[in-house]
Amino acid sequence: MFWGRKTSLGIAMMLALGAATAMPAAAETIVVRASGPSAKGYPPGKKLADSGTLSLKAGDVVTLLDGRGTRTLRGPGTFGLTAQASAGTDSRNTLASLLETKRVRRARTGAVRGGVEEDAPAPRSPNLWYVDISQPSTACVPDPANVQLWRPDIGSAVTLTITSINGGVSAPVTFGAGEAVAGWPAALPVTEGSSYRLNWAGLAKPVDIGFSLLGASAGGLENMASTLIAKKCDAQLALLVETVALPDPAPDAP
Repeated sequence: MFWGRKTSLGIAMMLALGAATAMPAAAETIVVRASGPSAKGYPPGKKLADSGTLSLKAGDVVTLLDGRGTRTLRGPGTFGLTAQASAGTDSRNTLASLLETKRVRRARTGAVRGGVEEDAPAPRSPNLWYVDISQPSTACVPDPANVQLWRPDIGSAVTLTITSINGGVSAPVTFGAGEAVAGWPAALPVTEGSSYRLNWAGLAKPVDIGFSLLGASAGGLENMASTLIAKKCDAQLALLVETVALPDPAPDAP
């Protein structure tokens, strides 16, 4: 089957990541995003001591990640990292559900309830290593010889033209109606720093995709998030953060 063969490497890497969350070693807490008055003090990738606290002002929003998952702290208030970390739930089942998805549902623009159309949730990529063609990004890939493209709207067939931004060489990729995943063309090599422009009929603006290659991973959510931050693979970082999100904690009582 196409799915099992093409995603085996990504599944193996992510299962290793999930297994690492079960280890009893102390979890490392890192900042993955921050906004508000105190944002400059919490740049993405900053490491925080598990025994420390965060004092946030009104309007501050800081998202943290450790081996249990992600949690978002909203000011004002003081948050104890040790207490919040110990309250986290195991994120391995959530990661497993991301990897074990066998099909992608047809994207819809909205649902009708009681005669009123309501917005449906935006489709989400079922695999961290798929390259989302709907948004420009830098894509981190574990296997440059086995890159898979993913699209959120699978309602009709479409043929992409992929062009090397540096060399001008082009190759087509076709998604059939109802198909969410298509393989990267062998004629266009994926290397560290290579960049390509994707275009297809009806697209308002071409989508530029750059590539960064992943080396051997030590496993663990923290290491994976740190790598995605360092390589500026923002779309994949956002997917990882959303996938392992825990309930937002309340500040410590004064």
